[in-house]
Amino acid sequence: MGGVREMAAPFVVPGPSGVAIRTRLKGLTAGDEKVLRLVGDLLGTLASRDLKVRCSAGLEHNSELWAERKRVLTAESSSRWAGSITKATHDQWALARRGQFAHIQSLQAGIETITHRLSRPVGEKGTKQAPGGYRSTQEWHAKRRRLCVLEDRLQTVRADREAGVVRVVRGGKRLLNTRHHLQEAQLTEEQWRVRWQAGRRFLAADGEAGKRFGNETIRVAPDGEVSIRLPALLAHLANASNGRYVLTGRVAFAHRGEQWADRVAANRAVAYRIREDTIRGRWYVTASWTIPSVQAVPLAAARAHGLIGVDTNADHLAAWHLDVHGNPCGEPRRFFYDLDGSAAHRDAQVRHALIRLLHWAARHKLNIAIEDLDFDRDKTREKHGRRKRFRKLISGMPVSRLRARLVSMAAELGITIIAVDPAFTSRWGAQHWQKPLTSTKRATTRHDAASVAIGRRALGHRIRRWTAPPRTHQSDGCGHRTAQAGHGTPGREEGRRRIPGPRTRSNGAGRGAKAADQRAQHRSGHAAEHGSWQQDSLPLSL
Repeated sequence: MGGVREMAAPFVVPGPSGVAIRTRLKGLTAGDEKVLRLVGDLLGTLASRDLKVRCSAGLEHNSELWAERKRVLTAESSSRWAGSITKATHDQWALARRGQFAHIQSLQAGIETITHRLSRPVGEKGTKQAPGGYRSTQEWHAKRRRLCVLEDRLQTVRADREAGVVRVVRGGKRLLNTRHHLQEAQLTEEQWRVRWQAGRRFLAADGEAGKRFGNETIRVAPDGEVSIRLPALLAHLANASNGRYVLTGRVAFAHRGEQWADRVAANRAVAYRIREDTIRGRWYVTASWTIPSVQAVPLAAARAHGLIGVDTNADHLAAWHLDVHGNPCGEPRRFFYDLDGSAAHRDAQVRHALIRLLHWAARHKLNIAIEDLDFDRDKTREKHGRRKRFRKLISGMPVSRLRARLVSMAAELGITIIAVDPAFTSRWGAQHWQKPLTSTKRATTRHDAASVAIGRRALGHRIRRWTAPPRTHQSDGCGHRTAQAGHGTPGREEGRRRIPGPRTRSNGAGRGAKAADQRAQHRSGHAAEHGSWQQDSLPLSL
């Protein structure tokens, strides 16, 4: 089960590959909203039909079948709408396949853990490398039954994956299950129906390079005018030439507006998506485009002037500035966020904490080191058992969202992100750095010490502190011995070796621990007289 694993080396996180910005579509009339809903419902129906065909094909799907799907959709919409629908369908099927594979890995990990614990005697305590047996016979029998359930699930999912079968719900599985719990969700059937229809609409168009304003299907002009190319079945609703419908409302992108305007003016590809927020009664437009991959900064250059080590926690980010030698500088910083409430509130809290961290790093012209966290396999109940509070804690940490937002926001400020192995950073940081960094005026927490450990690992130093020599040896004449040893120095993590002899240099001649040692005197027959450096006595006959 256990064993010491190899520590992964720090690496520079690559930058984002795309950009997405969103703004509100204001000033829409009732007629505009009606047209948007009609177009979205029609295209959503076509997308559902195409998804069914794609899932039925499974692993037998090929380019010829893709072309046939597109020809069928083109007759009822247009070639560009058909291209966007088929591409979105293929991406959705691929995403379901990746989720299916992750589910198989989770089931295998749970089966492995339960099998090991069932093989151990009841009540046996675990170790750091492997868990022990279950606490009681009742729990043992319950886990034995659960093992059979997980094995059946694993067999079913494996059979589906081998056959290329996936299960996808357009509109979301969570919203679909809410239909059976309307009272708990505090929704009426009509309110749920409105959300369900909005979630299944399709109003997305891929960008086209070289076309006017970067898109022929959903076009946004530099002055904010939005126009849509209507499908063939709704062409009678057009209020402009070439079967287009121009919306009354205007849009303006505040975030990255200059970049968007430059792309639109140069007729570079920009993809758009229109979505209705039924809770707020608003419409939103999202613009996205790809950006060229930037050459990653070498690791040595990223940590040339020190780093900021960041420890991710459930309610805050603990950060500390470290110099190039791995020594903490200044005071620790904490950036708090509140993850209670709605998803929009949690997202805003994460963005606010990250922007404060990045502004602090930008002022000091430093890069950031963070753990390469992944709790997908660590938050299962088979691994942590009855530790429900701990499972809830790590499940609530926004690891993936924080990681994605940090990389994209740091790229805009020119800050490099270095990811390190998260193994033992909290434990070793508290063991070696929490007490030395605590004083009467500063209370260093375990998370602050972990940020120091993360920064040192990113800089290439060991987390363990170098053992300080006695006070009498900390003089300039003998050299300060707390300097960092080189990476290739043998025994760099060991303590100071004891040197034989007096503990201090204050013992003069004839004094000290060996002053009465008769072997050290020049007497006849002593071994000292036979050394190579000893001069022989002169003969008395001379």
